[in-house]
Amino acid sequence: MGKGEYLGEFEQIVLLAVLRLGKNAYGVTILEEIEQRTGRSVMIGAVYATLDRLEIKRYISSRVGSPTPERGGRAKRFFRVTAQGSVALERSRKILQNMWAGLNPVLEEP
Repeated sequence: MGKGEYLGEFEQIVLLAVLRLGKNAYGVTILEEIEQRTGRSVMIGAVYATLDRLEIKRYISSRVGSPTPERGGRAKRFFRVTAQGSVALERSRKILQNMWAGLNPVLEEP
């Protein structure tokens, strides 16, 4: 696996949030999903920086929706996980599963 191919923890969390949200995945909903599921406070800037990085890696793609009056005429940017992103997530899941395999007895020792 090359240097740029590994997914960091927050990248994985953002990708999983985008997957869960489906067609409703945009900055604020992604942030809310992460905060709700992880119980940790997240800065919107960190979410957008990660989304930009994932788009550069081609793990997600984005499209701009229609402007809405409740947003002052601004449009939302919606995200979706690409096939490459799904492969990267699955690869990360397998790596972590392999690292965790067999450690339960060690972790349960006093």
